[in-house]
Amino acid sequence: MTHAPLTITLDTGRIRGMLAESARVFHGVRYADPPTGKHRWTLPRPAASWSGIADATRPGPMCPQPGLPGQPAEQTDEDCLFVNITTPLAEPREPLPVMVWLHGGGFTTGGGYPYDAQRLAEQGNVIVITVNYRLGVFGYFGYEGLPGSGNFGLADQIEALRWVQRNASAFGGDSGNVTVFGQSAGAMSIGALLTSPDANGLFHKAILQSGSPMLHWPCGVMFPRSPEHTPYLAVSRVAETGAQLAQKLDIGGEDALDKLRAVEASTLVEHTGDFANHVAWGTPLLPQHPADAIRSGTVHGVPMISGNTRDEMRPFIAGAHSVTPITDERIPELMANSFRESAGVVAEMYAEVRDESALIAWSSITTDTSWAYAAHVEHELLAPRAPVYAYEFADRTAPNVNGYEIPELPMGAAHASDLPYLFDLGGEYLLTPKQHELACAMIDYWTSFAHTGVPQSDHGPRWPRFDERSHVMGFDECGAHSTDFEETHKIGLWKRIRS
Repeated sequence: MTHAPLTITLDTGRIRGMLAESARVFHGVRYADPPTGKHRWTLPRPAASWSGIADATRPGPMCPQPGLPGQPAEQTDEDCLFVNITTPLAEPREPLPVMVWLHGGGFTTGGGYPYDAQRLAEQGNVIVITVNYRLGVFGYFGYEGLPGSGNFGLADQIEALRWVQRNASAFGGDSGNVTVFGQSAGAMSIGALLTSPDANGLFHKAILQSGSPMLHWPCGVMFPRSPEHTPYLAVSRVAETGAQLAQKLDIGGEDALDKLRAVEASTLVEHTGDFANHVAWGTPLLPQHPADAIRSGTVHGVPMISGNTRDEMRPFIAGAHSVTPITDERIPELMANSFRESAGVVAEMYAEVRDESALIAWSSITTDTSWAYAAHVEHELLAPRAPVYAYEFADRTAPNVNGYEIPELPMGAAHASDLPYLFDLGGEYLLTPKQHELACAMIDYWTSFAHTGVPQSDHGPRWPRFDERSHVMGFDECGAHSTDFEETHKIGLWKRIRS
């Protein structure tokens, strides 16, 4: 086997990577200039050229973010716009598909480097690029008259995709065969990219894991009388939050933005939660709310894999429970706040899970009304425009990546529990031999989709397109098989209630 070269030439200069255990990797490759100083809260600028050979054996810092236990301070910095590239060891005979990963984390935490993609690249014979983008107050801040308000993180993702178009061939990749894939906030970002004029032509397929653009949490789903929640907010709302931040910091006047740009990052990050869980719409990058754009057909018609985990809401409900316990006595209150005149119908339809525990009951109801219903509607709307392959990850033996240990609420197939099947998180392999079999099937489906636009696997059955019969592929401890998603999640009920 002839190894692919470790020193390659990009459009900006030469870099040298390294041989890992089963792949060739390039870490900390700059795709845009530092968004610091006077360039804080400006749209990204392509990386400047350099001389010599840049070291690509260590990750670049991730965006400053709140409280990651055990995370060394040097792992975060405002100068964070880097990608990490993982390729097969062998020199490719022909250009390989490129898969660009957008990480989750509520638009406030995470980075590209923790997603070790060696298994994905080696087994699937693909190039995997994981992206850092600006987060929280640095990525989604808005202010009246500020170009790019609420969209800096989204703009970073678009700039990274432009960088891929210019540089894929240097790694042996095919710039005409790019699949963008992501989970949670990463998938919601793809929902925005699917409707952004600036992203047109930058990717050719999409995989959305646990983050439908149709996602909508009704009032009271997580907390009593919580506001309605969608991952996309009007830019005017984001600008109001920016003005409120200036007031909190006692900053005003015509030069308020200059003063805000001079505030230490360590101070700003304390307010990053004010800019969590959303991207701004009503902007040049995102003219419409993505859900409205999908309903009207203003969407890039690319083949898609899209789906959820079986128990999405369990970690979110566990977090809410730690603040205000969710008990049998509170369920009627939560039902009334969320579903008002339909509360009785919902209670009757979910009577069987009420007998398990209040936490399981409320997790099941909120998973179905938010995540499952949103995904199903998304699939129905997009399937006539391009191939859609729908799935559900339902392995309730999956590693507990969320950390909650509540006896009456096992995490099961929770939000993010599918990630160890595709990546070694933080470089750590978390799977049992049985789970490894399922991981091999999932990697086959994901990467064959990147190659051809049709997900296939030697470890599982044929995966049919989503159509009027609503075919959904299930992934659980029994392997890959078709599943009755509509019945499992009572989609008919939620269609009646939500309409």
